[in-house]
Amino acid sequence: MSGDPVPLTDSDYARLADFRYSLRRFLHFSERAAAAEGLKPQQHQALLAIRGRAAGSTTVGVLAERLKLKHHTAVELVQRLEAAGLLSKHPSPGDRRSMVLELTAEGSARLERLTLVHRRELKHLGPEIISLLFSLDPS
Repeated sequence: MSGDPVPLTDSDYARLADFRYSLRRFLHFSERAAAAEGLKPQQHQALLAIRGRAAGSTTVGVLAERLKLKHHTAVELVQRLEAAGLLSKHPSPGDRRSMVLELTAEGSARLERLTLVHRRELKHLGPEIISLLFSLDPS
């Protein structure tokens, strides 16, 4: 085995393009669903990132990492969500310098509605995405 990569074929590029298109369709759906709830996609992602972790374990730093944002950008995002009444923050019991983020009842309600419609869409698009993902494997 020489270590040389196997040349890519037109079919390889077509499968990758189809896979990216399916992902983009889902992301476009997600953006529209968030907008229908009065949220920007990044706000939806923030609510999901907070809710998807153990209660009391999400700080601004953790949120920045989960969303791949700079710390000051995450701070601004948290401020906007707090002003909208979708999350609250309070000092961490373990480190009073750190703020723990929690969804409010309104934040939880919006996220639940979004999650339900996302699950339905994934049930529809999921098999296609999975099939395309597996078709990318050259073996």
